[in-house]
Amino acid sequence: MPDVFVITNQLGHFWGKSKQWVDGKDPRTILRARHQDEAVNTLVELSTKDMTLRGQVIEVPLSQRGEPVVSVSDTPLPQIEESPAHDLQSSDDASSTAIDTDTAGTA
Repeated sequence: MPDVFVITNQLGHFWGKSKQWVDGKDPRTILRARHQDEAVNTLVELSTKDMTLRGQVIEVPLSQRGEPVVSVSDTPLPQIEESPAHDLQSSDDASSTAIDTDTAGTA
């Protein structure tokens, strides 16, 4: 089977198809490039967005199922904190109330 190129960071995580770092437990989610220059271009784009990234492009073989053969990272993935929709809605309500009071005084 032909080899493919994948992007890995300093923590051993792999760049995924979902445009997030994955740990390699599910090889189907890892972004793979047939050509090294494609992977290098993606790594350059990632590096411009994250100055702390220490990434590299590595060549890995494909399994019989066509998935990259990689070792799973021991480092847990960072958790992405998402603000609840309620907080966003309450700040929107406050700003619209301020606009309403400003226009009410001028009319």
